[in-house]
Formats: sequence, structure tokens, C-alpha cells
Amino acid sequence: MTIEEGQREVRTMFLGGFPGQLSSAFFWAASAAAGVWGSKRLAILILVLGGAFIFPVAQLILRLMGRPATLSPGNPFNQLAMQVAFLVPLLLPLVGAATLHRLNWFYPALMIVVGAHYLPFCFLYGMRAFAVLGGLMLVAGLMIGTYASSSFTLGAWVSVVLLLAFAAYGLQVSGRETAT
Repeated sequence: MTIEEGQREVRTMFLGGFPGQLSSAFFWAASAAAGVWGSKRLAILILVLGGAFIFPVAQLILRLMGRPATLSPGNPFNQLAMQVAFLVPLLLPLVGAATLHRLNWFYPALMIVVGAHYLPFCFLYGMRAFAVLGGLMLVAGLMIGTYASSSFTLGAWVSVVLLLAFAAYGLQVSGRETAT
């Protein structure tokens, strides 16, 4: 299988990232809601613990849509997908350190980590849109952490909007590709 064929399989199987970003947006939104109407501690727990379920929920979405949820064994991107997925949990101690320094840096710090995690998706999916999503999350995290850190949940809500917008875009791209 060539790189292009592997990327095409990733794009079509995972619908341009749609189920993963939809799942991620759900946990960010639940966390943001908890941060507004519950407690900051609950908000953090929802996103940190819920983050472990983003990929399983994405697979559930695919199965509910009647689609396969795993790449073919010969796809050269099987290992890359797993390695990219583990970036976020491995960097959570850094997010924790930022949060201990200033509680309102939790979401901006996580936005930076998640944004950086999206950059290798450009190669994994063969979609430059992930550079845009990753870049927007990185810049927004930096800007919110620097200039708007008086708001605890602003970063979460911005992330929800970005993730939903790019989920819709990924679904549109994969739909066009499947049609051709």
C-alpha cells in the first residue's frame, strides 16, 4: 500500500476526522458546561478522564453509522495513529503544571497540547486542514492564556466551536472523496 493509498483509507474510514472531532467537541462542551454551572474541578476531571474515551466514542459513532472502525492491517499509518493519540496523555503533566501555577490556564494549556497533537494529522490524513485546526488551537490557546486568562471556560468554548467546524469540514471532504 502506498502512502497516498494509506492516507486515502484513513480519510475515508475516519470520515476526514469527523467522528473524532465530534467526540472531542462533546467532551470539551461537557467540561465547559461543568466549568460554568458546576465546579472547575469537575470541569477538569470531565475533560481529562473523558479524553480517554474520545477514540472509543469515535469508533462507536462509526459503527452506529454502519461503517468499519479499523484500518486494514497493511495500512502503513496504523502505528502513527496510535503514536499521535498518545501525545496528549503524555503531555498532561505539563498541562497540570500550568494549571497548578494558574487555574485558568487549564484550557489554554490543553488547547496548545491538542493543537500540537493535530499537526501530525496532516500527514496521517493527507489533509492540510489539520495544520489549520492545530494552528488555530495553538494560537487561540496562547492568546487566551496571555490576554484572557480571567475567564476559566473561554478556551473550552473556543475549542468546541473549532472542533465542530472542522468535524463538519472533514465530513464534507470525505463525502466528496467517496463520491468521486
